[in-house]
Amino acid sequence: MKDILEKISSYNLFNYLLPGVLFVVILEKFTTYSFVQENLIVGAFVYYFAGLVISRFGSLIVEPLLRKISFLKFADYEDFVSASKDNAKIEILSETNNMYRTFTTMFLLLALAKVYEFIEYKLPVIKDWNPYILILVLLLMFLYSYRKQTQYITKRIKTNSV
Repeated sequence: MKDILEKISSYNLFNYLLPGVLFVVILEKFTTYSFVQENLIVGAFVYYFAGLVISRFGSLIVEPLLRKISFLKFADYEDFVSASKDNAKIEILSETNNMYRTFTTMFLLLALAKVYEFIEYKLPVIKDWNPYILILVLLLMFLYSYRKQTQYITKRIKTNSV
């Protein structure tokens, strides 16, 4: 376990593990749902995965929505890559930026969990479908995350070859 913790980057810690732990703890206090784990090792993986899901939701849904309503404006990716080569602080600022997006998403997902809980109360039959809904949502989210990551890699390769 110590070796694993030593290999976790600050990005993984602040964008996946910390939001995952906070999400699970707040979710248990705020709703009837609980993902808290008694086993520390299992818990670390569950919380990391929860944080990963939160981060991906932010990347795929929250960020594009905020860009669409002009709340955010990004620099061109090519400019970002070029500037990052000249100024290492940009990578740190980007990591912090992603952390803020992840926390914003975490609070949004907590609110959505509360709304879903209310829907479950009004439509109890939906509880039977929870595992299938969850699997479908996660499948679609990671499928689109895979596509987005592939596009970033392709863009980065094209930017470096120019």
